[in-house]
Amino acid sequence: MDGALLPSDTTEDVRRRGAGTARQVAVLPVGSFEQHGPYLPLATDTLVACAVAREIAAAYPVHPLPPVTIGCSHEHADWPGTVSVSAPTLYAVVRDVADSLRRSGVAALVVVGGHGGNYVLGNVVQEATARGERMALFPAPEDWEAARQRAGLATSLLTDMHAGEIETSVLLHAHPDQVRPGYEAADHVADDRRHLLSLGMAAYTDSGVIGRPSLGTAEKGAALLASLAESFAGYFALLTGEAGRP
Repeated sequence: MDGALLPSDTTEDVRRRGAGTARQVAVLPVGSFEQHGPYLPLATDTLVACAVAREIAAAYPVHPLPPVTIGCSHEHADWPGTVSVSAPTLYAVVRDVADSLRRSGVAALVVVGGHGGNYVLGNVVQEATARGERMALFPAPEDWEAARQRAGLATSLLTDMHAGEIETSVLLHAHPDQVRPGYEAADHVADDRRHLLSLGMAAYTDSGVIGRPSLGTAEKGAALLASLAESFAGYFALLTGEAGRP
């Protein structure tokens, strides 16, 4: 799994891509270490974020970074194996990474979010932008919706909340060895989750799954990633100064 998480760049690779130029954009995957039912690994969100980041790096001259592998997963605290950091800690890590990048000449940072519970990432980007820094959070819900439609997913983003069709499909494509038997019969729908922040995941699922993983396929995973790579074009253009505000 290490090769899936860590970029193999050398200093010279970064130099050749133009470190210190206005076009240089770093990509930081941020995931989590939390339960994903009995068939997906605890590192699922990190693996998904890294798969998206690799797809981006294959299509754009970006500077890939190693992932942040533990995030804010407090809603999953009832399940064994889940580990969290506080929102201020995650905020500080991303801020420190952005500051360090600027000192080395990389002025723009894209945070690739793999876990929806890392709400603080949006605040990091908003505040950085208000200070005049160049930062973005990717993918947005609109990017996921476009990818869902392109890949022919049957599950809505509302229903496909956790360890469902999207995550199972991406892992079946990018890391099939990490998907254990059982996803074919693990569907569980809980669309009304209005008290999630107060009650946690355990109030809505016994298995840890909310979605329809039985519909996941490797082909859908490949199509999802391809669509997200296309959607990234607008972010890259915005951060490199090649496009105006939308």
